[in-house]
Amino acid sequence: MSTTLYPPLNLRIITPKLELHGATDELLAQLLPIVRKGVVAGPLDPFDDPMSLYEDNPVRERKWLQAIWRGRGTVSPGSWRLYFVVMLDGQAVGMQDLIGVDFDTCRTVASFSWLAPGIRRQGLGREMRAAILHLAFEGLGAAEAASEAFFDNPASNRVSGSMGYQPNGSNWATRRGEPAVLNRWRLGRGDWAQNRRSDIELIGVEACKAVLYIK
Repeated sequence: MSTTLYPPLNLRIITPKLELHGATDELLAQLLPIVRKGVVAGPLDPFDDPMSLYEDNPVRERKWLQAIWRGRGTVSPGSWRLYFVVMLDGQAVGMQDLIGVDFDTCRTVASFSWLAPGIRRQGLGREMRAAILHLAFEGLGAAEAASEAFFDNPASNRVSGSMGYQPNGSNWATRRGEPAVLNRWRLGRGDWAQNRRSDIELIGVEACKAVLYIK
């Protein structure tokens, strides 16, 4: 897809540790070897159903790409999804998504992310979340960010807690058809502002607002 016709592909978020680039097909192609090998490491499944990353190869790659392409074209005032490729030292190493949830009325967002197994436990998950929250609150005017993680996913829950999210109850979901408890988190704009960073740069935001129906 042309970056001229779809401005979110030109979005960039730059932090001292990494960059998030709008997920062009060229960047998605760089991630294919990671997706092909598999991003789920360890016995605990981190994603709720349905999830293409659980599929067998090459179905996994095809469904993963199709979901992103479908998400680009499914945009309304209340619901949209922005896809970013995580770039570390010029290499594509994962994805970070920002999801508008009733954004036209509630200004709420959620997030989703994954990293290549070999580079986890280096603080990159927290840096990715900080970057996407900066886009949400500073760039797009969000009022609240939500997050969910299975009760036995300590890394994701730890990121939310360390960034000022407050517990917001729990819910049931399935992963590979089996029920499990999801911890829910919420971060209000005021709580985010208390720890707002000044070292994150946003590029290309204004051109995206009309596409996302944001005034």
